[in-house]
Amino acid sequence: MGLSTVDWIVMAGTLLAIVGYGTWHTRRTRTREGYLRGGNADRWWAVGFGVMATQLSAVTFLSTPGQGFLDGMRFVQFYFGLPLAMVVISAVFIPLYYKWKVYTAYEFIGRRFDRRMRLFTAILFLIQRSMAAGITIYAPSIILSKVLGWSFTSTFLITGLVILYTTVGGARAVSATQTIQMSVIFLGMFLALGLVVHCLGERMTFVESLRLAGATGRMDIIRTDFNANDRYTLWTGLLGGFFLQLSYFGTDQSQVGRYLSGRTVREARLGMMFTGLMKVPLQFTVLLTGVLVFVFYLIHPAPLHWNARNLDLLHEKAPQEMAVLDGDHATTEALIETRSTELLHAFRNNDPDAITAAREELSGALQEDRAERTRAKMLLQQVAPEAESRDDDHIFITFIMRNLPVGVVGLLLAVMFSAAMSTMSAELNALATTTTVDVVRHSWTDAQAVLATRWATVLYGVLAMGFATLASYFGNLIQAVNIVGSLFYGTILGIFLVAFFLKHVKGNAVFIAAIAAEMTIVLLFVLERTGHMGPIAFLWYNLIAPAIVVVLSWVLHAMGIDGHAEVSKDNTPSGAR
Repeated sequence: MGLSTVDWIVMAGTLLAIVGYGTWHTRRTRTREGYLRGGNADRWWAVGFGVMATQLSAVTFLSTPGQGFLDGMRFVQFYFGLPLAMVVISAVFIPLYYKWKVYTAYEFIGRRFDRRMRLFTAILFLIQRSMAAGITIYAPSIILSKVLGWSFTSTFLITGLVILYTTVGGARAVSATQTIQMSVIFLGMFLALGLVVHCLGERMTFVESLRLAGATGRMDIIRTDFNANDRYTLWTGLLGGFFLQLSYFGTDQSQVGRYLSGRTVREARLGMMFTGLMKVPLQFTVLLTGVLVFVFYLIHPAPLHWNARNLDLLHEKAPQEMAVLDGDHATTEALIETRSTELLHAFRNNDPDAITAAREELSGALQEDRAERTRAKMLLQQVAPEAESRDDDHIFITFIMRNLPVGVVGLLLAVMFSAAMSTMSAELNALATTTTVDVVRHSWTDAQAVLATRWATVLYGVLAMGFATLASYFGNLIQAVNIVGSLFYGTILGIFLVAFFLKHVKGNAVFIAAIAAEMTIVLLFVLERTGHMGPIAFLWYNLIAPAIVVVLSWVLHAMGIDGHAEVSKDNTPSGAR
């Protein structure tokens, strides 16, 4: 399943064009304003593309279709709170950031409270974003491993390209390349959906494919039951998802930096509202692509294990056991195709009894298929304990390589790499900017500030590569990103909510409350993972943590524990320095 020459040309040409444009176009960026905030030159559409491109990583196009394949459409509920979060950010966050002309969100916290709170909030961001950047870097290794058989370290070639243009142009390079990257991403995403529908067209219509998916539970989009253990329900999406998105888009410097590059408050607001309108349909489309890939494999043979290298390893180290498993799997796959065809005919004949019978028989065949896949994973753990047995992130890339035409494969691989690069560049730029502006804090000239931030970008690129070596232990990558964020975002959001709405609370109270909130969230996570308490959906962390920070800050202030906040030298707008 290697790449054709045409695919190589399409993929490499697209990526090199993006890197070349970003490096050349922004090579003369010399001022602090231009390097850290992009010179406030972006129109609303560039802001919107930048915000979306920062969130759309290779994880989105590898892991989200796999999520749709295995669990259906209900993951889209995770984003239901996003449009409301965008309204709040546009009304509250953006005007204050622009009023104070800050370079980072945490600079605002320093002005509102004191240097200690600024440093604490910045460090929380640096920890979680460095870990998330590692996951972002790891995702392309799945592509390179699947397509080319390259080792994990080959991913660092892509990371090196990102470091190159991000170091040269800073925020301006990030904004310039993300507009092109989003154009490629949109083209590739809708092309992928269209081609999956085309592949199914020989056997069924689009509506019939949706009915077949619905019969297996893949089209259950909304769940209204209130279950704290379920990660994806209407309530976790609207409540937990709202607070996670509010924290991510409102306080994460990788996002704040994108709309701080807008020409005016109005341009920044329009860009955020554009994102709010587009994000849910976009994620819906990616998930639906995964669901339709599932339907495709109801009527076409699917591999026993989606990671081809692991499958080769199993055949090499356990040939006898695999011979039995392969035989059982072939029988089950034929049965799934038969039952799916029967269900399809029952739908066409509008026969309720036949539909019920075929659905039950298909459900039994799919259950047997899951059991065989579990047996394969258990066997893999026995013969190769060092191998990662999870394979859901390999589902979509396997479909692409086996079923899509020459040229399109190269384009879709370029889409995945472009998504990874857009997120990586924003993350590295945000980490470097936060470090030089909020942590190191030195009275530099423009040239010195730019040089320091460039070196910080390189150092964080190396650090993120280190975190990437641990990413395989996190399971499904799209969930891993959200879990890592949920461990920190709630506390950060709570600090900002106090800063915005509890005008009389000072730094001491919020500092104590923030530490208590973060310790609580970490404790809940550890207790759940070690089995000492029942499961709790990670999205609720984003509601629990800010509630602790806000309530406890208010109580401590009322008790007189607040004391006097440090008078910060930061309490003047950046432009007045």
